[in-house]
Order: sequence, then structure tokens, then C-alpha cells
Amino acid sequence: MAVTPLEFPADDWLTWLEERGTGQLRAARDSVAELIRSEPGNPRILRLWNDVAIALGNAGGVAGLMSSVHPDAAVIERAEEIEVEVRRYSTDLHLDTDVFRALNSVSPDGLDEPARRMLARSLRDFRRSGVDRGDDIREQVRQLEARLTDLSQAFSRNIRDGRVETRVPASALAGLPDDYVETHQPDADGQVVISTDYPDVMPFLTFSTDAAARRSVATTFFSIAFPDNDAVLAELLQARHELATLLGYPNWPDYDAEVKMIGSGDAIAAFIEAISAAAASAGYREIGILQERAAAEGDPVIDGSNWRHFCELVKREQYGVDAHEVRRYFEFSKVHDGLLRITGQLFGLRFVQVPDASAHPWHADVSSYDVSFADSGQPIGRIYLDLHPRDRKYNHAAQFDLVSGVRDRQLPEGVLVCNFPRGLMEHHDVVTLFHEFGHLIHHLLGGAQAWVRFSGVATEWDFVEAPSQLLEEWAWDADVLRLFATDADGVPIPVELVDRMKAAEEFGKGFLARTQMFYAALAYRFHLERPADPTARMLQLYDEYSLVRPLPDTHFYAGFGHLAGYTSAYYTYMWSLVIAKDLFSVFDPDDLLASDVAIRYRDTVLAPGGSKDAADLVADFLGRPYNTEAFKAWLNR
Repeated sequence: MAVTPLEFPADDWLTWLEERGTGQLRAARDSVAELIRSEPGNPRILRLWNDVAIALGNAGGVAGLMSSVHPDAAVIERAEEIEVEVRRYSTDLHLDTDVFRALNSVSPDGLDEPARRMLARSLRDFRRSGVDRGDDIREQVRQLEARLTDLSQAFSRNIRDGRVETRVPASALAGLPDDYVETHQPDADGQVVISTDYPDVMPFLTFSTDAAARRSVATTFFSIAFPDNDAVLAELLQARHELATLLGYPNWPDYDAEVKMIGSGDAIAAFIEAISAAAASAGYREIGILQERAAAEGDPVIDGSNWRHFCELVKREQYGVDAHEVRRYFEFSKVHDGLLRITGQLFGLRFVQVPDASAHPWHADVSSYDVSFADSGQPIGRIYLDLHPRDRKYNHAAQFDLVSGVRDRQLPEGVLVCNFPRGLMEHHDVVTLFHEFGHLIHHLLGGAQAWVRFSGVATEWDFVEAPSQLLEEWAWDADVLRLFATDADGVPIPVELVDRMKAAEEFGKGFLARTQMFYAALAYRFHLERPADPTARMLQLYDEYSLVRPLPDTHFYAGFGHLAGYTSAYYTYMWSLVIAKDLFSVFDPDDLLASDVAIRYRDTVLAPGGSKDAADLVADFLGRPYNTEAFKAWLNR
């Protein structure tokens, strides 16, 4: 029987969500019951456990997506409830001694390597959940996990619903692109509204020549979800600490890092210090240049309201790169189509737009594509692109797993959720689109596993950004960009302009690396220390790591959504970048469209999903263990 993608409803979303969400939960419970009834030691137990994981993933996938993108508040509310049900049931499962006993009865002897790996990782998960502890410990774990689900949802919801607007004089739009100005008409008082949505706030902070207005907008932006998230975050950090210590770990970072490439909390701290030291020389040099430029306009300090503005001026004046000039080559629809063309050529894929109403399942903005291998026509999966902002929608950029692929059972389906403008894009938006599409490709290409646990982006969590960071390199190559980056007259972006853009991009990597280490340190230290005064501790970490100063009376941490998902492991972005730079060293920078290396990378790193350790996948591609040489060379050139 052919494996086909999901079918979405025309209108009755609540009924469909109930059938898909709670229906898959019922399927999981049925498989668990059958698993427990099975004869001890029967390898069929492992297949039933796979069925459980597939069903739970399906229920959680649709609930997590709909709670983030659906325009109907009732659907969002029910999706959030199903998310809670899925997480609570998963917690109960991993504390169920009967399920653990059944899995533990299966001998690894006679199993193939993927099955042995599946069994070992599953048993490890059970032990990390406390299944082998006493009844009282297991009950405490169950209660803590339920609290963590509620608190994580509340933290993210406060950010999602925390959209705020700042009113500034219409004159503050001086310096902004014409299309931006046209969409921000003044009211009767001569004021315009700048929201905290990324397409609103980022261009304003970059191009507005009104320092006071920039400061006002930035102050609002860096206090999203404050003070609502203060109490939520305090409870969240405490509950994670209690869970880790209850299970025998000294703290949350050690518990969380145990199953990542980095291995321990101490190693996180050491990595943050190492990158901070490596970036110090370039970072201080760059901040000095920004300070000199800012001083000419009476700004004595580089802070969250002006670094983008003065960085843009330095790139324009010293490197000849004017973002206004650059953006006219990046019209959204051309970028969208160019991305599909380039990744198709690179990885041997074909994208065919879904023609009927299911192409726009939950909103008219959504476009859908069936993906197959170009040479054989073999179906791979389906992608959904939801790329423009709207009310109640997830307000950052991320890839969501709607369906995890399982060989001969279900095709992988992934959703790209972003907030890009509908007209001209900044080049950094183009880079972000390439980055997030890297996750989507990984989800699809890695989705032909027999065991759903290893499907798609299922490697250690601190490797998952590497494939996406690698794909960013194609957004900086002139030959690649000229395939789709054309102005209104169809003239491709000049090679010389791209060369200047690349030179200008080199400026800032030192102080921005230090900014990333501030984020990483905040995530790590907040989980390790659980500060009573998060604002005061945030300011201390600013002093220690960031070369960009904070704005007075702002509370960045309250809107730092990664504290919910990445917990103490925000360091992973830089850890992955080290690996991505090493992976890129194998490609020919003079011919990035050559498919031979890309196909080998596809087959050795992406297609295996999580069926091997990330270090082994990388070594298979490089022919050696990864190292930091390429990263250091990039950082210091």
C-alpha cells in the first residue's frame, strides 16, 4: 500500500485535531497494553515500543504545530491541552515498571545494530526518568514533569502573546526603506506604531536615524513577557533542579548534558570560556570601531538599541555595503523559488507544489510541496512553508516536525514557520531562511528509518544546528545568489556587491560570538544558580561576556524563548558552528553548486538521521574526527 501524506480538514479543525491527537494517544495506549501482555524476551516487544513512539510523536507533532500556527483560538487551546496530555502520558510511560520490565527482558543478542541501539537508548531513557527508583521517587518525578510541562507552556505562551507596540513620531522612519514607510502610516497625532514582530523591529533598529525612537522601541522589545515570565521562570528553573537532583544528578545542566555530545555541565562552562577568549581580540577591535562611529553622532555607548544601526553604517561606509541597495535584489517570491531550486540541485531533490486546497491547510499563506528524489522519483515526504507573520502565530523562526518518517509506514512531513516580510527581504532574512530550511531537509532526508527514534533530526541535540549552519554558506555565494537574486528589472546581483557583502559580514563576528556566549552563559548559569534576582544576574553576565551593553530597565531573559526549549544548552549554536565550519572545509568554495560532495554529505550525514552518534556521522563524511581548526581560522581571519 502506498504511503501518503496527512489529509487536513476543510473546516472542522477541532474534530480533526481530536481524531489525530487523541486518536493517536489511544493508539499508543493500545500498543502499550499489548506490549505488557507479550511474552518476556520476545523481540516483538521492541516493535510494539516503536509503535508507541510513532503514535506519541504523531499526537505531539500535530498538537505542537497547531498550538503555534493555527489562527483559531479554540484550536490553539485544544492543541495545548493535547500537548499536555502527550507529555504527561510519556512521563507515565517512562515511569511504568511493567513497560520497563518488558523492554529490559529483550536480549540484544540476535538483534541487528539499529535494533540494539534502539533498545539501549530506550532503556537509558527509562533509567534517566527514574523508573528503577522507589514508588515515592517515581511519583515525585511524575509531579515534577507535569509541572515542567505546564511551566514551559506558560513561559512560551507569555512570549507568543506578549506582542507589544511602541508609538514613535513618523519622523523616526527617516532612513527606513520606502516599502517599510508605506506600511507604517501615521495616525492623527503624527505617530506610527512599531510592534515587537521581527519584520517590524529589526529594520527599525537597523535603519532609523532617530536614536531616541530606537531606544524606545528596543526597550520595549527587550522586555517582552516581563514581568509575567519572572515567576514562571523561577518555578521552571527550580523544578528542573529538583528533578535532576531527585534522579541523582548534582544539577540540571549535568543531567541535560549527559545525553549530548558535550557530556557534562562543566564542559559547557569550559566551552563558553574558550569561545569567549578566542573571540575577545576581534570582538574588542570591532566594538572599538563601532564606538568611534557612534561617538561621531553623540552616542557614547554601544548598546542594544544602536549596535545594529552603527554596524550597518560601518558596513556602508567602510565596506561599501548599503542594505537598501542589497535588499532590492531579494524579493520574497524569488528567494523562495530560488531556495527550492538550489537545494533541489544540490541534494538531488524535486519539489512539486501540492495543487489542491490541502496546499494551504491552516492558513492561506501556507504553501505545500511534495518532495522526491530527482533521479528515481521515489517519494521522500512533504513540506509546508508558513513564512509570514500574523496574530497569534509563533513569532520566531523554527522547523516543526508534523510527522516523523518511518520506512514503509509514514512519510516525513515538516513545517517551516517563519516571519518574513512579503516584499523585499534583508539579506540576513535570506540567511535565516536557508538556515531553517537546513533543518527541514534534515528532517525529510533522515526520515526513512525503521525505528522512529532515529528519524530525521534525531542526533544529539548539540549537533542539530550544524547542518543548518552549513547551508547558510550557500546564501553567501555569488554564483548561488545570482540564480535568484535579481532586481525589479531582472538584473542579477553583481558579483562585486556580493564580495563586499562577504567582507562586511566578516565585521562583527567577534563581538557577535561574544553575544552568543552571553546567551549561552545566561542559559547555563540561570539553570545552575537559579538566581533570586534574574535581572541583576543577567547584568553581571552582560559585563562578563557581552561587548554590547544592555539597556536600562530591560529584561531580556523574560522573552528568551530558548530557555523553555534548549534549557541550559544554548551553547549548542556555537558548538554546532564549530562542526559546521569543519564540514564546509570539504566543499569547493569555487563551485558550491557541484553536487558530488553534496550528495555524499546527504547520504553520510543527513540520511542516517540519528542511527549513529553525531561524531561518527561527521567522521564518516570527513574521513577523520572533527576538529576546531576551520572554526579558528574563520574566526581569526
